[in-house]
Amino acid sequence: MNDPQHPIDPTAPAPPDSPAFTPPQETRPRWADPPADPATPPRWLEPDPLTRPAADARNGPRGGILGPLFAVALIAAVMASSGTYLVLDASGALDRATPAAGGTIAQPAGTTTIRIDEDSAITRAAAIVSPAVVTITTREGSGVGVDPLDLPATGVGSGIIFDASGWILTNRHVVSGAQTFTVKLKDGREFNGRTYGIDTLTDLAIVKIDGTDLPVAPIGDSTALKAGQLAIAIGSPLGSFENSVTAGVISALGREITVPDEQTGQPRRLRNLIQTDAAINQGNSGGALVDSLGQVIGVNTAVAGSAQGIGFAIPIEVARPIMSQAIAGEPLSRPYLGIVYTAVTPTLMRQEKLPIDYGAWISGSDGRAAVVAGGPAAKAGLREGDIITAIGGQRIDAGHSLENILVRYRPGDEVQVSVLREGATVELQVTLGTRPADLQ
Repeated sequence: MNDPQHPIDPTAPAPPDSPAFTPPQETRPRWADPPADPATPPRWLEPDPLTRPAADARNGPRGGILGPLFAVALIAAVMASSGTYLVLDASGALDRATPAAGGTIAQPAGTTTIRIDEDSAITRAAAIVSPAVVTITTREGSGVGVDPLDLPATGVGSGIIFDASGWILTNRHVVSGAQTFTVKLKDGREFNGRTYGIDTLTDLAIVKIDGTDLPVAPIGDSTALKAGQLAIAIGSPLGSFENSVTAGVISALGREITVPDEQTGQPRRLRNLIQTDAAINQGNSGGALVDSLGQVIGVNTAVAGSAQGIGFAIPIEVARPIMSQAIAGEPLSRPYLGIVYTAVTPTLMRQEKLPIDYGAWISGSDGRAAVVAGGPAAKAGLREGDIITAIGGQRIDAGHSLENILVRYRPGDEVQVSVLREGATVELQVTLGTRPADLQ
């Protein structure tokens, strides 16, 4: 081992009596070398305050005229600073720098108050929400069979406690098909969980455990999200790294993806998702997507396998109705129109020569009828080719999708549907049905 005070010269030849088994000298990698110390340009160097200039024959002995000049300059500086202080004190400007309670700088009326908060938003949000994010471990089957090595399949996911009596929001694909599962809290407590209900619209489910006074995650508002704002993902990636925290931003809103159904394997379309670059991995499903205030704004549900930094979450506003239904002891249900539609965009308008660039265009696809026979839309008189422009007075556009508007209602509600048909607006009354559980 090299002595830092007596470094070994790697270029020096080995002593003649060196043993034969001495390993050859390794070349130190370039990245390990300390950075070179380039010569500092003289103009960047400050004069050494401890070094006095030598005596100048023209100025007499050392410090002959410099002493009086220095004294005059010092007196002038003191007088100038005193005058400045008196002026600032008389104007009240010095009072603005007095710290007030809570870390706020007190300022007179009409000025902007700036609050300096040294705590990290990510750290604070994680501390608020993490205790209410659980790890869900599922087991399919009983594990008892002819072959003792035929063990039951296990899976892992995450969940969010939204009520202190044991109500948990998670992903449908986390608990679908599982006969038993365990719910583990951050504090180490474990509970047996059961599936209360499966959402028929999105990849969501409600789980119940028998507990009281459990930690609860604050529920936020996903309707006002904007691309670029902070997003924090909390969950248990791979099942081994419980309550992991990753951070990124809201990359985009209103995304649509197609995933395989966990039971049938058929493609299932998920609409109006939040896209984020906060790291989401297997096991994060069902975990919380949190804003800078420490409020849940989404439920992490999927990640793009062919890319990095592309994850998706279901907006919390979509989950809010079934959360209320569960707490009230009602079965989970979603309103149903009975149509197949495509969201109208400027691109679709140009391609299909539509008259407007917003709304929901009723059009069949993959052999499916555009209007389901006997469904609520058919009974109300909607037709293929109609463009639904508003529901209950709320315009359907990029910021307000048809599904996000419908989830505000309950099955059985009567809503006013505005339709653009052959250049004219038609107003129809539709009584919403209950969305079938097997609808893809």
